[in-house]
Amino acid sequence: MTTNSNDTGTTTTAPSFLTALRDDLRARRAARAARRKLDSELATYCTPAERDDLAAMLDRYDDETAAPVREALNRVNAA
Repeated sequence: MTTNSNDTGTTTTAPSFLTALRDDLRARRAARAARRKLDSELATYCTPAERDDLAAMLDRYDDETAAPVREALNRVNAA
């Protein structure tokens, strides 16, 4: 069995490294899919009035909660 040494000085087996890598890739794919879905949903807000209404709704939430939606709005507006 192959072992690898990591930055902390501990060793991990190749299968556990591959499992961690797969889990990380799976999580990244899911996050990208969620961003694409949010972008698609936000793209339906076409008029300035609709976007103003959405911005007003976002103002009711704390910055941490609203930040992903605001970032998605910026992406959609830039496209």
